Amino acid sequence: MAKQGIEEIRGFPTRIVTWLLHRFFFFSRGMTLGVRAACFDRQGRVFLVRHTYVPGWYMPGGGMERHETAADALRKELREEGNLEIRGEPELFHVYYNRKVSKRDHVLFYKVEVEQTTERAPDMEIAESGFFELDALPDDVTSATLRRLAEIDGKAAKADYW
Repeated sequence: MAKQGIEEIRGFPTRIVTWLLHRFFFFSRGMTLGVRAACFDRQGRVFLVRHTYVPGWYMPGGGMERHETAADALRKELREEGNLEIRGEPELFHVYYNRKVSKRDHVLFYKVEVEQTTERAPDMEIAESGFFELDALPDDVTSATLRRLAEIDGKAAKADYW
């Protein structure tokens, strides 16, 4: 019952929060830049997260802060969203223009092998997370996540738009 209540109210505040954050970023930054990663474990499963404030399952990632390198942002986001540690070198897969979010947003998309140090407990940001077989993804994986996985798998050409 509590989960259903959260789902019912999620859409309205999400739009407001997203709108406010992007107005803040507009004045505080010339362009927004983020990192996101397709994180695979040694069994070839992909790690996905379901946030509390937007519907669907996503690959982990987030915005880069001032004075932060892309590598630092990637390590930070994977640690925060999944208790994930990168094994080996992250592979920059592609850079995308995310025009659905704003006219100034770009995403550095990586492919990485990871190891989870401990299971990620749900909190105010992450409702659920876990590793999934590519042929057994959750029903509400976002379309962008599915497109990126198809690109990585060679089943689709790389797009320039997220």
